[in-house]
Amino acid sequence: MSAPVPLSRNRHYHILWSSQLFSELAAEITQIAFPLLILALAGSPLSIGIASSVLMAANMVAIVPAGVIADRWNRKRIMLVCMGLRAAVMTGLALAVLTGTAGFALVLVVAAVEGFLGAVFDPVEHAALPQVVPADQLARAVARNSARPFVATLLGPALAGFLFTVHPVTPIAADAVMLGLSFVALVFLRLPRRVSTPDDGEPAQGIGADVAEGFRWLLGNPLLRVTLLWMIVCNLVFSALVIIVLAVSGEQNVEAGEIGLTMACMGAGGLLGGVFADRLRAALPEPVILLGFSWLAAALVGAMALTPPGILLGVLLGVMMFFVPVANTMVLTYQLVTTPDRLRGRMSSILGFCSGGAGALGPLLGGLLADSGATPGLLACSAVLAAVALAVTASPRLRRFPSVRPGPATPDGQAAAAGRDADGEGAEETVDARG
Repeated sequence: MSAPVPLSRNRHYHILWSSQLFSELAAEITQIAFPLLILALAGSPLSIGIASSVLMAANMVAIVPAGVIADRWNRKRIMLVCMGLRAAVMTGLALAVLTGTAGFALVLVVAAVEGFLGAVFDPVEHAALPQVVPADQLARAVARNSARPFVATLLGPALAGFLFTVHPVTPIAADAVMLGLSFVALVFLRLPRRVSTPDDGEPAQGIGADVAEGFRWLLGNPLLRVTLLWMIVCNLVFSALVIIVLAVSGEQNVEAGEIGLTMACMGAGGLLGGVFADRLRAALPEPVILLGFSWLAAALVGAMALTPPGILLGVLLGVMMFFVPVANTMVLTYQLVTTPDRLRGRMSSILGFCSGGAGALGPLLGGLLADSGATPGLLACSAVLAAVALAVTASPRLRRFPSVRPGPATPDGQAAAAGRDADGEGAEETVDARG
């Protein structure tokens, strides 16, 4: 048997990675371009809020059923359909803006379609990753993927703002081009035939039964269940934290450029963390990563409560975000290797629904906390993170978080876990990754 191709030369991994990068860049451009376009169309701040709510609602409605789609049908075909439709819809909006026929109703329709199709695409892409990456390279691939959103976050908003100053149509046209490039890249993607699908000799279940099966799998696995809760709380607090920093900076008359630099520090920290995530993951035991990140986040947010608004807050945010990719890499790799291929899409969509919901509620929580002042709000966030860190420290299961090691695939694509009893407890564990 020939040796696996190194990740750096894995053509199909790079196709999947670059396709999603184009998609994420387009999403970041949209996030800035849509509000600017609505205002240019004589809209109001309320109209911006309505459009954002429509996009988010469409995303949340679609994301859980999307996991069933990812598990039941051809994943490459689903990604092509989603990306092709997104490119076509954005092209139509660009033409409408160019000809002066665009209106708020059209923007709402495009926002709904964008939110819906993006929700369908994401769990499919996530579930497809182990199909193009060998088991012993999966953690490295997840680590490299963790840098991708930060690249998009650093480039997308600045690009959108610049393009809008040229003409209102240019960021929308750039969106269409990015999505078109993503579609073209996916045309050349080759996914190996899956070992089995739910349709192989079995009658199809209803979508409700399929969704319920995904929830049973996730909630029935003790370690997956507790890491899901960990992700939800962290996402809730981190998204609230950003709003508190922005609100307090504005109230204390921090210059707009310095506020932008503060946010750029956060993105730069995450990007650097993504670059070094694989090395840190390989050098540190999994329990050290999980416990260390949990306590470090609580300490850094506590330090932020004593720091004046401005660039120093950005530095602390950047340091915290540096360690986010390595923690995410550890957790997401475990989730992938312990989930059968036939359930990966549903696992990903449920995680996306829960963490996305927490991320959506976070700004509301941040606004409420910011009303009480910077120091009380940041101390409240620090207290929540400290409680999480204490819970992680007190949990025998998390203190023995299993390390991921390459191993043979099982018939259904599920990894084997050594040293685990019926409750998921046991001695030091090693999870064999699957191909």
